[in-house]
Amino acid sequence: MSEEINHRKYDHIRIVRDDDSTDRGKSYFDAWPLQHRALPEIDLKEIDPSTRFLGKPLSFPLMISPMTGGDHDLVRAINKNLAKAAEATGVAMAVGSQRVMITHPAARESFALRPFAPKTVLLANLGAVQFNYGFGLRECQQALEILGADGLYLHLNPLQEAIQPEGETDFRGLADKIGAIAAALPRPLLLKEVGSGLSLRDAEMAVARGIRYIDVAGSGGTSWSRIEHFRHRPGRSSDGGRAGLLFQDWGIPTPDLLRQLSPLRDRVTLIASGGIRSGIDMAKALILGASLCGIAKPFLEPALRSADEVIQLIEQLRKEFIITLFLLGIRRLDELIGNESLLA
Repeated sequence: MSEEINHRKYDHIRIVRDDDSTDRGKSYFDAWPLQHRALPEIDLKEIDPSTRFLGKPLSFPLMISPMTGGDHDLVRAINKNLAKAAEATGVAMAVGSQRVMITHPAARESFALRPFAPKTVLLANLGAVQFNYGFGLRECQQALEILGADGLYLHLNPLQEAIQPEGETDFRGLADKIGAIAAALPRPLLLKEVGSGLSLRDAEMAVARGIRYIDVAGSGGTSWSRIEHFRHRPGRSSDGGRAGLLFQDWGIPTPDLLRQLSPLRDRVTLIASGGIRSGIDMAKALILGASLCGIAKPFLEPALRSADEVIQLIEQLRKEFIITLFLLGIRRLDELIGNESLLA
């Protein structure tokens, strides 16, 4: 089983690289136009996009969202390049699921990233469903320790598990187990979906159990249902993986989720991910109530080549974000977050 999980990580990278349509490119943020200011009455050079997250400074509100980890040279190179780039540019980074390092100890090296990112925000990551398959507080602490993490993502992926050939689909009683872990964990616990969205009903359940950070991770970007479709082989399922394509666009668009969760903003910090592909998208997400934006898939190819190429993409996003603020007449993030008067 441990070797199968490790190989699955490589499968995921291969499929994302080979199939451009795993990125669904729905561009849901395009439906939310902004108010252009011909007289912004500010100097572009005075814009300060910096922020703080989990007590640490970030140069602008970007996180490299979870991607990968495992016992493979390619995976180790990706995570090392991402960590170096995150540190150099002052953005946050979250790693892919660390379950593989619990079942396959040789994978631990791909998550030992603090030496490459000594100052910036690093987030550990485990699947919440694993609490119904033997995981608990000990595994969460191990995930935090190997990374030297500032917090722990627990990801929710019922669709992916339902499509995955070897998926684990017992999601019973998870809300209370997540709450118990959040209360016992020495670092903040962040709850996220993986591309279908975390609805208001689910967010309310989480907040009632002490969760204070939610990554909505809506639809519009990478489809894990489609990725798992291409992992099916003859004889592994009765439908040959057909359901993976049927559900490839299942979920709630990220901007819609941010609007739905607006009643919770006074009790929870919202992170927007899922289909964010530009600095304009980032600005729109913050206007709709997010405090941080996560992007994953666009960083994969640069990370396969070098940290410098990841840095170039981050700096391009930063430039786009600052220009957007300039065209809105906004100097600082406290003038942007939740300011829906900036919508056209």
